[in-house]
Parts: sequence; structure tokens; C-alpha cells
Amino acid sequence: MMPLLKTTGLFAVIAVTEILGCYLPWLVLKQGRPLWPLLPAAVSLALFAWFLTLHPFAAARTYAAVALGWLWAVDGVAPTRWDAIGAGVAQAGMAIIVLRTRGCEERA
Repeated sequence: MMPLLKTTGLFAVIAVTEILGCYLPWLVLKQGRPLWPLLPAAVSLALFAWFLTLHPFAAARTYAAVALGWLWAVDGVAPTRWDAIGAGVAQAGMAIIVLRTRGCEERA
């Protein structure tokens, strides 16, 4: 159970650092905010890259759900039914990858 919690927690940290690192420049470039958020954005993206090297699985498939949560919580845009379906499909794909049977390795 602990490895699953560690993997899930690491995934959440990776997702937030990626989204924050992309969101802050968006604020600067699209909403005319001051330039100072570019520095924490660069730090966040550097952390994202480092944390990604620590993750044991292909975590990128599940970022859709976290991005939708960010959009809702930060921008106030509620996800649509289709957003929820898409995030569910991405989560199902992640679950297949993470929870696959260890004895069933791919054959080349």
C-alpha cells in the first residue's frame, strides 16, 4: 500500500509543478501580468523535470485530471461532462499501466 501512496503523492507533486510552471508564463504573456512570475515558473519547471525522473511509471497520461482540477479551482471554469469523460479515460489508461501484472512483460 505504501508504494502506491508514494507513487500517487509523487504524481500529484509532478502535476502541480508542471501546471504551475506553465500557468505563470501564461498569465504574463496572455494577461499582461508583471514579469516576476517567470522566475518561479522556471523553478517550477526545473522541479517538474527533476521530480519526473523520480517517478517509476509513465505519469504523463494522468495530468489531464489534475489540469481540469486546476482549471476549476484557479480559473473558476467548471469541467464539462466531456472533460470528465476524457479525464476518466486518461485515469483508466494510467491505472492499466501502473497496476499491470508484473509477470506480463512485453515481448519484442
